Amino acid sequence: MVTSLPNSSLEASTGKKKALKENILTPRFYTTDFEKAANLDYSAQDEELQAMLAEMRADYNRHHFTRDEEFNQSWEHITGEARQAFIDYLERSCVSEFSGFLLFKELSRRLKARNPLLAEIFNLMARDEARHAGFLNKAMGDFDCAMDLGYLTKHRVYTFFPIEWVIYTVYLSEKIGYWRYIIIYRHLEKHPENQFYPLFRYFESWCQDENRHGDIFKALLRSQPKLWKTWQSRLWSRFFLLTVFATHTLTVHERAGFYRLLGLAPTEFDAEVIRKTNETAARAFPSVLNTEHPEFFKRLHCCRELNVKISEIDNSSQPKWLKALRKLPLQLSIIGHLLRIYLIKGIDAEALRGTVR
Repeated sequence: MVTSLPNSSLEASTGKKKALKENILTPRFYTTDFEKAANLDYSAQDEELQAMLAEMRADYNRHHFTRDEEFNQSWEHITGEARQAFIDYLERSCVSEFSGFLLFKELSRRLKARNPLLAEIFNLMARDEARHAGFLNKAMGDFDCAMDLGYLTKHRVYTFFPIEWVIYTVYLSEKIGYWRYIIIYRHLEKHPENQFYPLFRYFESWCQDENRHGDIFKALLRSQPKLWKTWQSRLWSRFFLLTVFATHTLTVHERAGFYRLLGLAPTEFDAEVIRKTNETAARAFPSVLNTEHPEFFKRLHCCRELNVKISEIDNSSQPKWLKALRKLPLQLSIIGHLLRIYLIKGIDAEALRGTVR
């Protein structure tokens, strides 16, 4: 049953209320089994969670998300495909951050009476996500395309994930977000001529929020032995890594115009983010993917090319039944490539834990 989530205090800025174009890569809104989440025993990581709560209370970024005078100008000089590519990036990023806000806020509300420590942590995480979403939405307002986040709260469909899946996927989402932000930030430090909008100056502190959130979910994961001590957990770990990495590859190349605006080569950026995230996941997951296997990126790139063909069919004027028929073999090919990647022998992260790499 889809849970009714609270309305957000975040409202759209003045300007056009942009409707989100839906496809398989559109960020989803999630709900979970809150009763089961409240009943899990997190005591094995109590010390780590207490330390993370202290960090969240310190709120190192409380003064960070304030727009400075550089925003106070017209952005009409960014036009055409470049403008649309940037708006698409802001749109998807805003929805993704807002999705996290809603999930964390509801987890905080549901756990308040049962686990005050975790409830406060989730409330503070929701605070961070709300700041991120609000900041991105104000950026969209600069391009006359702000989103009505209150409308999204009430009208989007919520996807149910078991709490175990939430722990795996949110951990990965936060860590891959960290690597995306920090790689962009470091690149623009070296190439300031490509910093066409002031948002990117905020990415260094911004990504530290993502990193802290990921560390919290790492503690939650390690508090549950079934999520890292069993043979099933090894299969699930690699499954969620593959799902997140495949989505990242398709999304980066769908937004290739945006990354080229920044002076980044989409394929190289995608590979670096995936490798770094996989290395980071080895600190939490029992098994990770072998990204250095010669078939790994080769097959991901095949998925990317197949997805381009699917998009071309979707954008054609053919009847829906014919589109579905033409897309089916392409979709099956993508599944086949992903299955072959999944069957590549994984890396035993538990065996490597504590070694110098």
